[in-house]
This record gives sequence, C-alpha cells and structure tokens, in this order.
Amino acid sequence: MSTENRILSAVAANVSPSPTLAVDSKAKALKAAGEDVCGFGSGEPDFDTPEFIKEACAKALAEGQTKYIPAAGLPALREALASKYVSENGITGLEPVNVVVSPGGKYSCFLAIQATCGPGDEVIIPAPYWVSYPEMAKLAGAEPKVIFAGDEQGFKITAGQLREAITDRSRMLILNSPSNPTGAIYDREEMEAIMEVVLEHGLYVMSDEIYEYLLYDDVTHHSPASFSAEAADKVITVAGFSKTYSMTGWRLGTLVASAPVAKAVASIQSQTTSNATTFAQYGALAALERSDDAMAAVAEMLTHFDRRRLFLLDSLNAIDGVSCPRAQGAFYLFPNVSSFGIGTDDLADRLLDDHKVAVVPGSGFGAEGYIRLSYATSDEVIEKGVARFQEFCANL
Repeated sequence: MSTENRILSAVAANVSPSPTLAVDSKAKALKAAGEDVCGFGSGEPDFDTPEFIKEACAKALAEGQTKYIPAAGLPALREALASKYVSENGITGLEPVNVVVSPGGKYSCFLAIQATCGPGDEVIIPAPYWVSYPEMAKLAGAEPKVIFAGDEQGFKITAGQLREAITDRSRMLILNSPSNPTGAIYDREEMEAIMEVVLEHGLYVMSDEIYEYLLYDDVTHHSPASFSAEAADKVITVAGFSKTYSMTGWRLGTLVASAPVAKAVASIQSQTTSNATTFAQYGALAALERSDDAMAAVAEMLTHFDRRRLFLLDSLNAIDGVSCPRAQGAFYLFPNVSSFGIGTDDLADRLLDDHKVAVVPGSGFGAEGYIRLSYATSDEVIEKGVARFQEFCANL
C-alpha cells in the first residue's frame, strides 16, 4: 500500500479493541435506552471508594496539590509502596527508586512490556489471559506466544508447559495470580517451579497482582519477586488501587522492579503521560497510611463478594450443559459452555440481545468454549441474570 493511501500505522492496524470494554459499553447503551440489562461484564467493584480516601484527595485539592510532580509518582507514596512490598509481600531490598506510580494498572502492564520487550521478542502468555496482554505485546513489536491451560488443570500452566514453550526468542512470561478471567491462584509450589524455569532461561516475568487482596477459601497470595534476590531482579510486579479499594476511575497503577527497569519505565512515562494525577495520589497514600481502615473496607467488600461467588457458582453448576470451576480469587467465574456447540461470541450476542444478560465471551481471553461472569455487581442483578441465563440455556 502506498504511503498516501495508508490510513493507520501498522501497529494501530494490528491491535484489537478490548472485548470487555465493548461488552460493557453495549450493555450500558441498552440500559440508557431503557432496557433492563443484567450486566456481568464489568471488572469493577460496585462499592464506593472508602470515604477517608476520598477525603484525603479532596483535602489535597483544597490545599492546591494540583501541579506536576515527579513522573514516577509522589515521593511519599513511592516510599509507602516500597515499605508495603517489603513488609507484606516479602520483597526485600526495595527503595522508592524501585517504584513507579502510573495512570492505572493497565498502563503499568503496558510500561513493563514496553521497557523490556521489542521486535523479535516473544512474550509467553498463559491462557486464559486478560484480554490486553497480547495486544500490549504487539504494541511493543513483540510476538505473543500463548500456552493454554483449561479447566481440567485449574486454568494454570505447568513448569513443563513453560519449558516446552521457551525458545531463543523468549523474553518475558506474564503471570496473573489471582487471575482475570478465571479467579485461579497459583500456590507457592506451582509458582516456585515456574520461577525455576524462568531463571534458568533468564526471562523477565511480569507478575500482575492487581487482585492480590481479593482471596477466598483461606488461600494465600504469593509474589514471585519475594522468592530470591535473583527473582526480584527479573520480576516486574504490577498492581494498583482500582480493585482493592474500588478506585477504578482514579486511574492509579503501581509497578515495582529492579532499579534499571523502574528507571526506564519512569522515562517512558515521562514522555507519554507525565505523572499520574497528583491529587489522586494523596488518596492512594491515605489508603496505605491508614491500612487498618483500608483493610476493614476490603474485608467488608470480600464478605459480599464471597457470598455472591458461592451463589453464582452453585447456580451456574445447576444448569444443564454448564460446568464452572470454583474460583478462589478476584471476582470472576469462568464456566465451560462448550457443550452447547455454539461459539461464545454468538452465545454472548444472543444472550444480550434476547435476554438482556451481558457476559464476556471466552474468545477474547484466548479460551473459546468459556464465558466470563463478574460477580462485582448486586445480588439482585446476579439472581435475576442467572434465572435469565438458565432460561436461555434451556432453549439452546
């Protein structure tokens, strides 16, 4: 194609839009038109941000904290985050220089890949995966390489699968535990086996830990960067405030890495977004400084999430043709609907159009035959939506 006829860059033409946001937008458009839609599509807590966090942000605004700050983030917040990752996650030797605050957890993921991967590299991505990982690899010029792990193995890859997938072009492995979309969690033994392979081959790991506090059934979250000094040097830990503190619209992500990687990330951010919103970071700082209040709010959310999780799990498994594993983290269930013999894109479209129930098809997560349902919504919506889904399945 000649230059004068080309509309988009090769990068832009090669990137797909987010299917989760597309489903959420369509559901909201139907609601705005007066339709009674039961939305299971959005990965967003339905609770308000804790009041003391909002008050800290409002106080910062009132005091004129509306100017530029260092691109890597508010110094006090970076210091608090470094302390948090040492004391809670067990990652030793961290200083503020290892921490970058970004405009959202999604952007932290993007920055981690941009800073370490490029053309000719492979980024190994376990599937089911969060929809944006492959597209972020493409945006860096790298090639996504997918390893699939279905419900028969708990949606978790093995060290053996990883070893077989690695080539001389492999640069990074993405780990997401607890997982979006499955809610699966790697235990320490599973993660240590994977990290042994990673370190043997000198790969980077992007460990997406955005759901680290949303845990059920007494399971434990493990940060792979805490396993050894060698692991800490190769692991880039990304997270944020959106899911834990119901701060999705605040757009505050975090990244913890070796000093050279963190410096590169901050440089990229300085040339793209500058700093994340200044006064919002004072709210995030309050969440860390008043951790007892913050964790009390998280515990209250978890009580509701857990009840919804178990109700939705039992309800889905009671439907003929649906098989749903028991998720132990995040706020998603990922049932297997392959028995119906129709593509999940078609299933999701028909379910929304005919029964006004919004789910995300598994195709967007690299897992055809599954759908994702978020229980970060009200009990009323869950009960009504499950009844509609049951009716829909009975007529397939």
